[in-house]
Amino acid sequence: MKKVVVAVILLAVVFVSSPGWLGFGLWRLPAAFDVAAAMGAKLGCSAHFISDFDDERVLADLASYSPVNSLLTLSYTEDGVRAELLGIGRASAHYRPGLGCTLDIDDRQDLDTLKGAQSYVPDENKALMLDIQPDWQKSLQAILQQDNQNGLDTRALLLVKDGQIVAEAYGPGISATTPLLGWSMGKSVTAMLVGRMQALGERATAQEPLFAEWQFDPRADITLEHMLQMTSGLGFDETYAPGTDATKMLFAAHAAAALPLKSPATRSPGEFFAYSSGTTNLLMRYMRNQLGSEQGLQDLLYQQLAAPLGLTHLLIEPDPSGVMVGSSYIYATGRDWAGLGALMLNGGVWQDDVILPADWVARALKPNQSENDDRYGYQFWLNSGAQTEISARRWPELPADAYAMLGNRKQVVMIIPSWNLVFVRLGWSKQEYPVGQNILQLLSTEG
Repeated sequence: MKKVVVAVILLAVVFVSSPGWLGFGLWRLPAAFDVAAAMGAKLGCSAHFISDFDDERVLADLASYSPVNSLLTLSYTEDGVRAELLGIGRASAHYRPGLGCTLDIDDRQDLDTLKGAQSYVPDENKALMLDIQPDWQKSLQAILQQDNQNGLDTRALLLVKDGQIVAEAYGPGISATTPLLGWSMGKSVTAMLVGRMQALGERATAQEPLFAEWQFDPRADITLEHMLQMTSGLGFDETYAPGTDATKMLFAAHAAAALPLKSPATRSPGEFFAYSSGTTNLLMRYMRNQLGSEQGLQDLLYQQLAAPLGLTHLLIEPDPSGVMVGSSYIYATGRDWAGLGALMLNGGVWQDDVILPADWVARALKPNQSENDDRYGYQFWLNSGAQTEISARRWPELPADAYAMLGNRKQVVMIIPSWNLVFVRLGWSKQEYPVGQNILQLLSTEG
């Protein structure tokens, strides 16, 4: 107890002298120790065992969220990581081949029986083809260098043009086989899994509600499309600070969907767009229920999406209950991300195989009907909604039909049908990333 008091006083003194130093309000300090330790254990484990990052890079990445994280101590074991903050906050995570890393929270026995990425051998003949073009390559390398001279810490850039990877560039310590964290780009992949499940005949049940827990209250009116478009009306706090819904879900919950499943209805479904990681994890729980097991969900990802596309390093890590955390914990190489983008660019068709139905892809890219922001489809960010004027676009430099997977630290898979291209950017940037400018700069190259 004495340690806790001393540490809190120390951090409080620092906060008073420099209020912005912690990265969050002082009232959140008691929860900060546990969140920081859990975040350190989870991200440290994944970065070490999946991305093969060294301790220096792991700690630097963690500290970019809050200087408090620079006080973390990480201890690596043969199959996991222990994290400690000032001798108070403590957490651990374990790595399982084919599944990735999961925090050690409550019962995790089911994880040991799951078969994930190790359950399939990707057909490399299915993978997106490489046809590196010297001019494109030179231009992309120049953008990577420019990014990092500007402090953007870009780690991978790829350009897909006319169905092939025509250029790829990687930062120090990163290669074509390095899986990188996509954060919320996993939301788009989660939606693609819903589409794939429906293509296989596992459609939404005719009767509502989506979850039995909702059958006797207003949440019974929430549809699968409301969930996909983030217009469910559920009251979920997406703020990322110690003690909020989002951080509890990612760093303290045994089942990621448990907290959003209990979220109350605060608006009528369909009327208001509210970005929510909780909603995506409810989609994962919904698919798990439809398929009948956690293994069924793993098989959907690896046998029905990764295998047909020839994706070699895709991982969506499960929570301690065994359900994949689609909102956030996704790793893939730059080439894998390019392949996922190319599938959408091709309208759901891959080498003559229909992976996603054409009508599903069309619905996925249709603006939602909310009152506040319709520029969001099925977990994809749309450049324009009903208003297509340049002034109303998210990325004014890009065509109205552009859309993207987006993730924290400015992860981007930009898909532009009218230009027949996919642009992938992976990195670790707090500041805005000039995705539109960089694509235009790239297209000034004579390929």
